[in-house]
Amino acid sequence: MNNLSDRLQRLSPSETLAMSQKSSELKAQGIDVINLSVGEPDFNTPDHIKEAAKQAVDENFSRYSPVPGYPALRNAIVAKLKNENNLEYTAAQISCSNGAKQSVCNVIMTLVGEGDEVIVPAPYWVSYPEMVKLADGTPVIVRAGIEQDFKITPAQLEAAITPKTKALILCSPSNPTGSVYSKEELAGLAAVLAKHPQVYVIADEIYEHINYVGAHESIAQFPEMKENTIIVNGVSKAYAMTGWRIGFIAGPEWIVKACNKLQGQYTSGPCSVSQKAAEAAYTGTQAPVEEMRQAFERRRNLIVKLAKEIPGFEVNVPQGAFYLFPKCDSYFGKSYEGRTIANAADLAMFLLEVGHVACVGGGAFGSPECIRMSYATSDENIVESMKRIKETLALLK
Repeated sequence: MNNLSDRLQRLSPSETLAMSQKSSELKAQGIDVINLSVGEPDFNTPDHIKEAAKQAVDENFSRYSPVPGYPALRNAIVAKLKNENNLEYTAAQISCSNGAKQSVCNVIMTLVGEGDEVIVPAPYWVSYPEMVKLADGTPVIVRAGIEQDFKITPAQLEAAITPKTKALILCSPSNPTGSVYSKEELAGLAAVLAKHPQVYVIADEIYEHINYVGAHESIAQFPEMKENTIIVNGVSKAYAMTGWRIGFIAGPEWIVKACNKLQGQYTSGPCSVSQKAAEAAYTGTQAPVEEMRQAFERRRNLIVKLAKEIPGFEVNVPQGAFYLFPKCDSYFGKSYEGRTIANAADLAMFLLEVGHVACVGGGAFGSPECIRMSYATSDENIVESMKRIKETLALLK
C-alpha cells in the first residue's frame, strides 16, 4: 500500500546522487571505479577556515543562531557583494541557509504557487524543475543545445514568457555545462525581462569563482534588474566547503523576509559553527580560491583535449564550473554483447559497468543527448578515465 503524498509522487529522485551511490557500491565490491559523477571539489577546506571553526567551538558558538544567520556573517556577505560584485545590499537583504540548494528552494517556495510558470533553461541542474513542482508550479523548459554553447537567447526567453510566468532560473557558471553568460548576453536577457516586471530572476551563482574568462558577471548589476533578482550563492564550491552547508540569498527585503518566515518554520538558522567558518572564508585570504581555480582550469584544458580525441563525442569548451557535457548521441543504437545503448542513461551505465567510470546521463539535466563528467578530480584520474571511456566506447558497434 502506497500512502505517500501526491507531492512526493511527482518528484524524481536525484540521478547524480543515484550514480554516485552505484559507483560507491561497485567500489565496495573491490572494483576500481573512477567517479566523475559528483559535483564536489576534491580539495580540503583551507586551514584558516578550519581554524575559525575550531575557535567557534571553543568559544561556545553552540546555540541557535538567528534564522537568517549571524549578523557578522551577513555583514561579511554584504562586504563580499560590494567588493567583488560592486552590488549594494544591506544585512537585512541577506538570508543564510543550509546550503545554496536550500536557498534556491526557499525562493521558489516563497514566490511560486499553483499555476505559476518558471522558465528553466536546459541543460539545467537536476533539482530546479523538481523544486518548481514541489511548489505546485509548472517548469517551462527552454532548450539550448551545444551549437549555442548551451545558453538561451533573448528571443528564446521572450517566446517562453506568458502571463503566468513568475520566474526565470539562471545558473552561470552553469551546472551541468560549465557555460558562462557574458555581460553582453546578460544585458540581452535583461532587456527582455525589463518588459515583463512580473518575472523574477533566481540567479544561481554558486560557481562564481570557478571561472576561466575573467570577472564574474551578475544579472543583478543592471539597474532595471536589481529589484527583480535574487542572487543565490554560498561557500561550497569556491572554498571547498560542501559539507559545511552554508548558502545565502541576496535580494529585495520583502522576499528575504518571506524566506526567513519559511525557514523559521522548517529548519531555523543554519549550523552555528559552519557560519563562523563561512565568515572566515569571506573575510580572510582569498589565495586558496585562486589556487583551486587555477587547478580546475588546468584540468579543464586536459579533459577537453582528451575528450576531443574520443570518436563520436562533440565537445565544447566550458568557461566555468568543473563539468564537461559532451554530446554523445552518435552511440545511440549501437550494441555490445547483446546490450544496446538507447539513450544517455544507458551509455552512462555502460561506462560504469564495463569501463568503471561513473558519469551521469544528460536526461536528468534536460539534455538526453549528452553526458555529464565532473573533472573535480586529479589529473591522473582524468587521464585514466578518458582512456577507459575511449576504449569502452570502441566496443560499441
